Amino acid sequence: MTDHVVDVLVIGSGGGGMTAALAADARGLDTLVVEKSSYFGGSTALSGGGIWVPGAPSQRREGYVPDPDDVFTYLRTITEGLVSDARLRQYVDAAPAMMEFLEQASPWFEFVWKPGYADYYPELPGGSELGSTINVPAMDLRSLGDEEQHLLAPLALAPKGIWLGPKDLRLFYQVRQSWRGKAVLVKLLWRMFRARVFGDRMAAIGQSLAARLRLAMVERDIPLWLDTPMTALITDVSGAVTGAVVQRGGRAQRISARRGVILASGGFDHDLAWRKQYQPVLEHDWSFGNPLATGDGIRAGEAVGAATELLDEAWWFPALCWPDGRLQFMLNERMMPSQFIVNGDGERFINEAAPYMDFAHAMIAGQQTGVTHIPCWLITDQRSFHRYVVAGHLPIPKVPGAPVPTGRRIPQAWLDSGVVKAGGSFEELASAIGVPPNRLRRTAERFNELARTGHDDDFNRGDSVYDNYYGDPTLPNPNLYPLGKPPYYAFRIILGDLGTSGGLRTDEHARVLRADDSVIDGLYAVGNTSAPVMGRSYAGAGATIGPAMTFGYVAAQHIADTSARQQSFDSQTSNQSSGGNP
Repeated sequence: MTDHVVDVLVIGSGGGGMTAALAADARGLDTLVVEKSSYFGGSTALSGGGIWVPGAPSQRREGYVPDPDDVFTYLRTITEGLVSDARLRQYVDAAPAMMEFLEQASPWFEFVWKPGYADYYPELPGGSELGSTINVPAMDLRSLGDEEQHLLAPLALAPKGIWLGPKDLRLFYQVRQSWRGKAVLVKLLWRMFRARVFGDRMAAIGQSLAARLRLAMVERDIPLWLDTPMTALITDVSGAVTGAVVQRGGRAQRISARRGVILASGGFDHDLAWRKQYQPVLEHDWSFGNPLATGDGIRAGEAVGAATELLDEAWWFPALCWPDGRLQFMLNERMMPSQFIVNGDGERFINEAAPYMDFAHAMIAGQQTGVTHIPCWLITDQRSFHRYVVAGHLPIPKVPGAPVPTGRRIPQAWLDSGVVKAGGSFEELASAIGVPPNRLRRTAERFNELARTGHDDDFNRGDSVYDNYYGDPTLPNPNLYPLGKPPYYAFRIILGDLGTSGGLRTDEHARVLRADDSVIDGLYAVGNTSAPVMGRSYAGAGATIGPAMTFGYVAAQHIADTSARQQSFDSQTSNQSSGGNP
């Protein structure tokens, strides 16, 4: 017995799921979104909120129109044959259309593009030094009304009033190098003041994007059922998916989906046993992904015959892990001038400023050789600690009661944690982190020699515009400067991730496929539930959310178009039948 009937059932309320729901509703399809969690937003709400969309309307308004053929070439190059041309071309064509649809669908959608955050491989054919990362402005979460309490919040909440937009972040990292960086610090203090005096509840990046998507759904009365996990898909005798079983209010309910089911429930970020099966290099759950992402949609798809791809992959991200389990991104630190990163042999193994997927892949490949690369260690000096933002420490005089570490001395708690080690010489530091002292000394001397010449002959750090983004713009090579006097510090880098990226095999319409590439009728998958259109690579900031939202839109359009064709066929058949039987 069916408890509820809709045209389209969407499983998951992240960026992909909510975009799919908006697109289906706009085509006149009765749509329902169900969410396992008590909160909406998924990993999108926890993210940087960037959306990688070459040719987006916000770019065109600024006079920048990337050639679609060049973008296709770029994606084809970085995916190295792992993704079909049809899927790549669909992304190139549909992503701008998705953004245009959202802008027209609701006044809540404000998309902005500020040039300068380069694609991750801007030197490749079709890559862009200007970048194609689209963002939304900050917003006051009070606009959500009662829905605010249901927005998934980051695990590590910033102090009230502390929020940074994408451009703010880059300048903030230059707080000692430029007046604009200092201006951002003043801006943060003003925001804290406003929050305390006027009650502002401003949110940026992923929080703002998820909130805007939800507000657009509320505008259109698209229902969202929270605390409603999907437990199984329903199929008919032909194997087509016709709905799903969910748990709601303490009992199982059967939902019939007349036109299709869209799986947008994320990856298997926090199912460590499953991850170890495909990613044996992992020993700990170091994922930044949605805490409830445990692979429900992928499992349900497999149960009805779906094939999977790239389950050994994730959106890897080097990170720090503090003793309490708190994870912290290692992003700008890898682009700082006075640092290098070593493995268990005390040697460099990659351009430290490389895109985080590439850096993590080098960690994994190195670990498989038998030399410890997980963890590896970022080595820096006292001068660098006094000049750059490192692990959230602000290089400004000590501010009592500040929400982040300040002052000239490295926090004792960091040293006590074991995550950070200190040494009065490279040999002493090497002993502290368990690497050969003579090799660390040799690596440091070689790095300093290269830094003095201004070019990294060993790994070409600083050659890419991407490398330079969080570097020091006051230096000839923003990513290179010799290490100076001790003490020296070592930061323990572990293999984190933004979530898994492998999932159900899909075609260019987001339809789920079997191992023989036949289509499972009625079933679609988007976001981290599907195998990535980016393959094992990452085109630029926002290359997870961009595809999730785009293929959510594509899936909804395909369902609507198929439904329209079927209705037209049924109507013609009915007319012909009537014509033959007056």
